[in-house]
Amino acid sequence: MTLRDILAIKGSKVFSIGPSATLDDVVQSLVEHKCGSLMVCEEENCAHILGIITERDILRACATRIPLDEQRVVDAMTRHMVVGSPNDSIEDTMGLMTDRRVRHLPIVEDGKLCGMVSIGDIVKTQHDSLSMENHYLKTYLHNDFDGQSSSTIALPVKPR
Repeated sequence: MTLRDILAIKGSKVFSIGPSATLDDVVQSLVEHKCGSLMVCEEENCAHILGIITERDILRACATRIPLDEQRVVDAMTRHMVVGSPNDSIEDTMGLMTDRRVRHLPIVEDGKLCGMVSIGDIVKTQHDSLSMENHYLKTYLHNDFDGQSSSTIALPVKPR
């Protein structure tokens, strides 16, 4: 399974904010959209990505004790982002996000933002896949090829 498959299920909507907005604006937007990060872009369509602002960036800004309505996104955002490709596998993405300690991964194809996945999306997809595999393995183990339950199959006993 790939990130493209996740985006096909969850959609490609990405929320964004401008670099001159305040961090208070970011908090309000995160709460409104029930998400953990916003892309920082000059234009509303995010044709040119400047960075990402996450809950972790907000927490760092709070530690400065400067009110959030006095701090700008451009000063708190992460500029050097880790990004993924729609063709990346779930397993590789899980490793990347764990190694780089990121919880939100912009997905970029041909230089254009095409979606965002969170570590929660990755874990859910992995869990669903493993649950389905587990179901099929249990079904296989409990049934033999002629449809009889494995619990009713007589096993030959070796004479002593």
